[in-house]
Amino acid sequence: MSGTQTSAERFETHRRHLQAVAYRMLGSLAEAEDAVQEAWLRLSRTDAAGEADGIANLGGWLTTVTGRICLDMLRARAARREEPMDDRPAAFVPDPLLRSLPHDDPEQEALHADAVGLALLVVLETLEPAERLAFVLHDMFAVPFDDIARVVERSPAATRQLASRARRRVRAATPAADPDLGRQKKVLDAFLAASREGDFDALLALLHPEVVLRADAGAVVRGAAATKLVHGARAVAEQAAMFSPFAHAARTALVNGAIGAVTVIEGRPLAVMGVTVADGRITGMYILADPQRLARLDLPA
Repeated sequence: MSGTQTSAERFETHRRHLQAVAYRMLGSLAEAEDAVQEAWLRLSRTDAAGEADGIANLGGWLTTVTGRICLDMLRARAARREEPMDDRPAAFVPDPLLRSLPHDDPEQEALHADAVGLALLVVLETLEPAERLAFVLHDMFAVPFDDIARVVERSPAATRQLASRARRRVRAATPAADPDLGRQKKVLDAFLAASREGDFDALLALLHPEVVLRADAGAVVRGAAATKLVHGARAVAEQAAMFSPFAHAARTALVNGAIGAVTVIEGRPLAVMGVTVADGRITGMYILADPQRLARLDLPA
């Protein structure tokens, strides 16, 4: 590479890919953007030092650099969790990727075609930083273990073990899901209708007995964690019944490639909900109601 403009142009061809890597690593759109920006700064410094011309595979180099940046961010996050005033809530819900339903913009279709579900991102959040890096880079982006090993500072064999351990945990914890959007939408439409009508029995019928609700309204509200982790159909139906006054404002949308809903009151986003549907019932619900994070999302028209 020669010249800052050339470096910038080549970097831009990889930006979307790097954002996808960072988002899967961090589950936060803002942090992912920070990581990608830092990757650009490192490339700029490498170019200024006259070393960029020696990068044979720029895409691979940027991917591993972004992975290393994300690993450092995850480790810093883990360190904060050990502190009493950690700002990440226990029932953390990743930032959702939203688009309208139906949607026929080919460019946006390509952007979201490989969207990672919220359920998987929640599971990734439970992995150790090095495990998450090994799994994301290898299993999702086919980065060779030799390259990942240099990032985590372990042998290739040990890095394979990290990915294998992460893979087992992901498979065990990620719920099965119906891939058909039409069937997903039918179930969610029925759930929203039951919520609007206050039909508790209908809500129960649409929820799997072991359904899990994860709701994140922000780190702290009036001195208490504003998150909920609710298990079981009856308890989740009770939470849905409390939501019924706002159900009229919920409109279906695609949330991380699956069916979900966006609730907007008087032009202000109140909540985004993603669901996992299997065998005609909802098995998982993921609700983001943190006002600060909602304000940063690109809501579908």
